[in-house]
Amino acid sequence: MAKKANNIKEGNNYVTLSIGETNYQTLLTKKFINRKPYIPADFRKIYSYIPGTIVKVLVKPGQIVAPGDTIAILDAMKMMNRIILVDGGKIKSINVREGEIVPRKHLIAEVE
Repeated sequence: MAKKANNIKEGNNYVTLSIGETNYQTLLTKKFINRKPYIPADFRKIYSYIPGTIVKVLVKPGQIVAPGDTIAILDAMKMMNRIILVDGGKIKSINVREGEIVPRKHLIAEVE
């Protein structure tokens, strides 16, 4: 059988699934067993949410930025999308250049 989550114990045909303090006897699909673990969002890493071309980078490494500041402009489907920070901080790194084509979920910048 495939890799199992830490809280799943295999029995005969059923498995014990522990959720909180409750145990359930159930059958699990292969899709459920092989699913990717949940990883909470890290607001210190800024990713592109759509593929496109970086038109302008508005910040530099070491620059102090406030919540709501635009750090870059991404051209996608003839629309200029502003990449905006959720939290403020100091720019740790910029991982794109102006004119660069980036795919979806590409790391644009990191904030300390």
